[in-house]
Amino acid sequence: MVRRPVAFVTALVLFAEAVGIVLINGILATVVKNQDMSLAGMDPAVMANGTWAMGGVFGLYLLLCGLLLLLAGIRDRAPGRFARIVLILCAVVHGVLGALTVGLVGWTAFAILMVVLGLIVLTLVAYGTRSDEPAGEPAAGAGASAPAPV
Repeated sequence: MVRRPVAFVTALVLFAEAVGIVLINGILATVVKNQDMSLAGMDPAVMANGTWAMGGVFGLYLLLCGLLLLLAGIRDRAPGRFARIVLILCAVVHGVLGALTVGLVGWTAFAILMVVLGLIVLTLVAYGTRSDEPAGEPAAGAGASAPAPV
């Protein structure tokens, strides 16, 4: 099966992205603090601290997503309801950031974000539902009957 390697690769990509996001926000915070920049009279220290906080929170979120995918790959089972919701939100965030990135950064950044989005969606689709029964067969005791004639 291909789902375990895809889950592991996606987890590694999200771990790397988390480190990158924290580094980028750290660089931005340092530049704002050193240049003594202000936006609409806001204190530069507040802007720098907010940038650090935003980078840290988003980095932790990406680490959580990577950890959930790593656990799914190790267990070779579909993520639970909470994990699926978190991963779907991560995919949506990557889609929205990709759309914004095209105009602000360029097509290369867009392509990278779409690859990560595709990996997350591929992992979610490859694992399918959480139940162990095949999707086409009814559960035991569900009153399976022959299909009605057409």
